[in-house]
Amino acid sequence: MKAVSLILTGLLLSFASFSQESKQDSKIIWSDEFDQDGVPSEKRWSFEVGDHGWGNNELQLYTANKPTNARVQAGVLIVEAHADSSHPKGYTSAKLVSKGKGSWQYGYFEIRAKLPQGRGTWPAIWMLPEENRFGGWPKNGEIDIMEHVGYDPGKVHGTVHTEAFNHLIGTQKAGQLMVPNFASEFHTYAVDWKQGQMDFYIDGKYYFTFKNTGSDYKEWPFDQPFYLILNLAVGGNWGGKEGVDPSIWPQRLEVDYVRVYNQNPNKHP
Repeated sequence: MKAVSLILTGLLLSFASFSQESKQDSKIIWSDEFDQDGVPSEKRWSFEVGDHGWGNNELQLYTANKPTNARVQAGVLIVEAHADSSHPKGYTSAKLVSKGKGSWQYGYFEIRAKLPQGRGTWPAIWMLPEENRFGGWPKNGEIDIMEHVGYDPGKVHGTVHTEAFNHLIGTQKAGQLMVPNFASEFHTYAVDWKQGQMDFYIDGKYYFTFKNTGSDYKEWPFDQPFYLILNLAVGGNWGGKEGVDPSIWPQRLEVDYVRVYNQNPNKHP
């Protein structure tokens, strides 16, 4: 009995040591803490510009280097949409991308943000691939870490799109979690993307998994580097499904930080 006890003690100590090593192995490999006021870091972000609808009949003109629409202020990135009658579709906003400046194949992606509110708002924190390996969207894949549409307040979506699974054919793979104070408090939105599986979290609470079926790229095109996107859209096929409230603007997506880890710092095998 004593020998068995010693063996069990040894196993527990080994497991504790392994867990400690795993925790130490988790590290930040890319981040933006937004600790310098002014324009967003040119080393980390670029702007995508235009008002062509972005494939969803959206209304906003995305601008570049315009503090009204994107600025770092008091340690927070502010992406702000404004009503602006001087533009044909009536709104301006911003879309920041890390393309060419930060992309990763697998990792734990954590973004602390406060969301806009009101009918017609459509903020998103998401990822697209660096390369066009399979022939454009949705064949190359899309990872939506956080989406929220203002006409359905509090319901936050985590979604995966591929050629086989996408909203155009009603087969997208998604999970939802209610966040009642989405607009008044910061929350942490995250995806743990590993080889063969993605797990989605809000404030550390797991709510959705997407797994590799073992088929081909049509179902899992995610073994390649993806970059991050932060944007606030106005209207569109989804965000504007119940119209756009003209009285709510400006509205803002606020981001406290963006952190990319090599592995999940909170959960280990």
